[in-house]
Amino acid sequence: MTKTTTQQGQRALPLNQILPGDCIAEMNKLPEASVDLIFADPPYNLQLKGNLHRPDNSQVDAVDDHWDQFDSFKAYDTFTEEWLAAARRILKPDGAIWVIGSYHNIFRVGTKLQDAGFWILNDVIWRKSNPMPNFRGMRLTNAHETMIWASKSEGGKYTFNYEAMKALNDDVQMRSDWVLPICNGHERLKNSRGEKAHPTQKPEALLHRVLLATTNPGDVVLDPFFGTGTTGAVAKMLGRDFIGIEREAEYREVAQKRIDNVRKIDSDALEITTSKRAEPRVPFGQLVERGMLRPGEMLISGNGKNAAKVRADGTLVARDVKGSIHKVGAHLEGAPSCNGWTYWHFKRDGKPVSIDVLRQQIRAEMRD
Repeated sequence: MTKTTTQQGQRALPLNQILPGDCIAEMNKLPEASVDLIFADPPYNLQLKGNLHRPDNSQVDAVDDHWDQFDSFKAYDTFTEEWLAAARRILKPDGAIWVIGSYHNIFRVGTKLQDAGFWILNDVIWRKSNPMPNFRGMRLTNAHETMIWASKSEGGKYTFNYEAMKALNDDVQMRSDWVLPICNGHERLKNSRGEKAHPTQKPEALLHRVLLATTNPGDVVLDPFFGTGTTGAVAKMLGRDFIGIEREAEYREVAQKRIDNVRKIDSDALEITTSKRAEPRVPFGQLVERGMLRPGEMLISGNGKNAAKVRADGTLVARDVKGSIHKVGAHLEGAPSCNGWTYWHFKRDGKPVSIDVLRQQIRAEMRD
């Protein structure tokens, strides 16, 4: 199913469609500042000389397609400048871009990204757990690719679901080196001739992590080098809208068939762990106003060492100090700061209960 939206009277945004044609020309037709995220897997410009063979003399199906061939580094740089300019125009002010590449092209692309005004946030190493061997034995096995994640400008806002990435990584902060296998087995798409449909098909696991980290459901994700549609397939699964651009008809056919077979995850399963900073702010005084805590009621610290009385204006008083739940807690502990929500407890049925439980009750009401 496809849909379109109109941005301030401009051309309708072709959501969940694969656009045929040149990526620069097609991006220039789209409304300005209409896309939340761009994931780009541009030609690598591998500069291959001759065929590559395995030790048994069988030929390796390497990237030797015409779309990956440029006459010179200057020609490649000009192409990069042009597609980045088109991408920047359609990116929202709080949008971001990911570009993936190998050692053949990523350093040139990174320079052009900075020249265009993008602000690099991270370079992420995708370390392949099952890389293709170096058959000639003349160099190290090339076991990684580099992704550059950049905001539209220095100081620009962007989406980063930190808590979701931490949850995905067994509650440990996500690092910038990702160990994931290359696309193989049942995930590797074949064309009508039974051959690999695309030489550099990316694994869905890679796009799952990118989109989960830097987009939200309903965001628009554009892939100007759509290939066999990994970005579109994962975007649909995760409840994001996509726009793909692909000039090769054979790739478009494979991608469309693939995406048609993707089932979107239900809305409950799409919810992710969010940062506490993203939660609605609830003043402590609101607990008092609503009678969840009464003026004169005593609060005790989690360690049981300190106590304070609740006042009508939402402040506490204890011994020689009065003020917010945070200020009073910090003073009593002799600490520079204190999270009063986790520090203070009230008693119910003779048991201490964190006042944060009451805050979460109000937040749940605000979300309903």
